[in-house]
Amino acid sequence: MSLAERTLAPGRFTVAGAPEGFDALVIAKAARTRGGIHLHVARDDARASQLAETLAFFDPQLPVLQFPAWDCLPYDRVSPKPEIAGERVAALATLAARKPSNEPLVLITTVNAVLQRVPPRAAVLAASATIKKGERVPLEALVERLSRNGFARASAVMEAGDFAVRGGIVDIFPAGAEQPFRLDLFGDTLESVRTFNPEDQRSTGEVTSLLLTPVSEALLDTASIQRFRTGYIAAFGAVLNDDPLYEAVSAGRKQQGMEHWLPLFHSGLETIFDYASGVGVTLDYQTDETHTARLALIADYYDARLQARAQPKTGLSSGVPPYKPLAPVTLYLTDDEWRARLGERTTQQISPFKAQEMSGTQDAGA
Repeated sequence: MSLAERTLAPGRFTVAGAPEGFDALVIAKAARTRGGIHLHVARDDARASQLAETLAFFDPQLPVLQFPAWDCLPYDRVSPKPEIAGERVAALATLAARKPSNEPLVLITTVNAVLQRVPPRAAVLAASATIKKGERVPLEALVERLSRNGFARASAVMEAGDFAVRGGIVDIFPAGAEQPFRLDLFGDTLESVRTFNPEDQRSTGEVTSLLLTPVSEALLDTASIQRFRTGYIAAFGAVLNDDPLYEAVSAGRKQQGMEHWLPLFHSGLETIFDYASGVGVTLDYQTDETHTARLALIADYYDARLQARAQPKTGLSSGVPPYKPLAPVTLYLTDDEWRARLGERTTQQISPFKAQEMSGTQDAGA
């Protein structure tokens, strides 16, 4: 069976003889052969970025979408950077809105990103909206939507997730955008949408519509806040002492690190496999080892949080609120889930070494 035929057949097999650089050709061919979305799982963010550049070199017409992992540790007290969070939600919105099509699209992600559960497609679609030139866009409703979806109000828009209001002018830096947008409202009518340079504030172009997606996976609308409150109490008991996280979310305010309680904001979480169901998959060399190490790290951090919570607070640590971690299974895929999801589809494990005389291996010839 040829490599192209194996690409269309179910099951997992190894594509040997594909060192880094040449592996981009293997991935591009697999994506072109199958059509639709092709999922590639890189070892880490550096490999993902490198692969995206290599694909653009070898096949400039092949659409590529990147889905990065959070840039913070499991069970951290800080949130992922706004640009990372925004890029993730923008990618999820693109995938959720995509209609069934044979047009190829390579979705590049990492082991860390695949193992982490994500908001359900319905929630991402419901929180996203497209505004168009000439349409009615009430200013108060727009500001409320931006605040609810994680945007931060600022005096001047400088980075992803910022918005600013000056009379009938609203500047917005959406998730995943290269430049911010300036909305010019006349009353409740959107007269123009322009891109601009945040450094000198000069317009750089004009568009007719703008897709607004959340800049955080943890939404702060009324339903999400109520789900969080109910789930938090169910998981950790009544809130008797000072709890900054519970107080902030209850008041509809962002709190550093609140994304680590993501399951409480949604009625259920999904995975990137749900957003790209039934598609072909390629795996970087050593992804199995990376995945095993990641799950071990998650377990270690969870155990450390449990142990710290059980110890009495003394000295300098007495002023730090206790960290109440959710079970890893609520936030991350288990080893069994990882293997089951890969087993459901055609999965090519890429190896830089020459093919061995064994079944389930194809040689790419490099």
